Amino acid sequence: MTTQPAPDCDVVVVGAGLAGLTAARRLREAGRTVVVLEARDRVGGRVLDVPVGPGPGDVVEQGAQWAGPGQHRILALASEFGIATFPSYTQGESVLALAGRLRRYRGTVPPLGWWTLAGYARMARRIDSLASGLPAAAPWRAARARELDAHTVAAWVHARTGASRLRLFMDLAVRMVYGADPEEISLLDFLAAVRAAGSLGALLDDAQSLRFAGGPAQIPARLATDLGDGVRLRQAVRSVHWAPGHVTAHTDTLSLRARRAILTLPPPLAARLLFSPPLPAVRDQLLQRLPMGSVSKVNVLYERPFWRSAGLNGFAVADRGTVRTVVDNSPPSGRPGVLLAFVAGSHGDDFLGDPPTRDRAVLHALTGFFGPPAGEPVSIHATDWAAEPWTRGGYGSYSPPGALTRFGDERIRPVGPIHWAGTETAAEWPGYMEGAIASGERAAAEILAEANGPTT
Repeated sequence: MTTQPAPDCDVVVVGAGLAGLTAARRLREAGRTVVVLEARDRVGGRVLDVPVGPGPGDVVEQGAQWAGPGQHRILALASEFGIATFPSYTQGESVLALAGRLRRYRGTVPPLGWWTLAGYARMARRIDSLASGLPAAAPWRAARARELDAHTVAAWVHARTGASRLRLFMDLAVRMVYGADPEEISLLDFLAAVRAAGSLGALLDDAQSLRFAGGPAQIPARLATDLGDGVRLRQAVRSVHWAPGHVTAHTDTLSLRARRAILTLPPPLAARLLFSPPLPAVRDQLLQRLPMGSVSKVNVLYERPFWRSAGLNGFAVADRGTVRTVVDNSPPSGRPGVLLAFVAGSHGDDFLGDPPTRDRAVLHALTGFFGPPAGEPVSIHATDWAAEPWTRGGYGSYSPPGALTRFGDERIRPVGPIHWAGTETAAEWPGYMEGAIASGERAAAEILAEANGPTT
């Protein structure tokens, strides 16, 4: 009988985003020894702030950035670390670009006519009703799950309305949540996101209502500081050897043995790891069916927020073009002025691998929304998350039709000593920082609930 070498730690966590750092913190608090391996030269994962000024809080958020009511985990961490929140800027009028014509409006709903708005209200009520009937932690077990999972969001909407203006709402909603086209997303997946948020309104409005002074990347940075040398950067895990009761994670420079592992990678990256022995076929099939969205966040900086003096709040929506959504992303002081343009889903396909052309297209769109001053920025800071080698997409993964009902029960089921976390696995606020934290807590709780034997 071969005796296994003593483990280097109780748990190895792959990925130093909010999910991995949260799990490591909970396990460390419970007396477990934990090592976090991170491929990047920084912590935070899909939370990324870029400095744009001399002050420590002068940043623009290139990754996850918002929170809202009901997201108590991320807000509690911010409070614990002394990080203030402030409301997203909404004072003034928004811009609607429809069929090439601009209109200014107040409130959260674009002026698309009473008939369209009435249709949207009916559709929102129907979506909320369908979502409320889903089991929160397992929407694929709902009575109508297979029926709902057989449709894309686009197909379901198109079957219920011929109004292209009404479809605009759902197109914007899906791109904002997934960074993908409505033609790609399972209706059941979208309803599960609505269920997790509480309502369609909460998902589209409340979840983007708060920002973090100095940027949210302070939160994973503080978590990592508390973990000290338990976090090891520039350690990309290439392969995982596992058997009952032990697991070894291999990087280019080390092999780390542990009793348990938590993998927090986006599903497409997890699928690229070499597992020995191979993962069970059902887990591998699941990973093959969870693609990532495609989003570029383009923060455009100006000396001042010139649109505010014109009575605008920096928010713009459009029914065509490269940029369909813009928000005011200025810091609390209002200096510099920042417009954040989203290039999401297939709208960015022509610019993959061509950042200069994308940035010119963004400036052209902003000039159309806000006038010639928008074409004279101080600087542009853009992140194409599909091009990020340790993410390969944004905001998160999604389920195409059929995937949830076939493989939903496998999403968080451990494989031997391997546990799964990451915002995609969360039952609450999947795709958000809140969901990432919740998934880390859940994975840590799974391990602590098991009889792991003595700690190292």
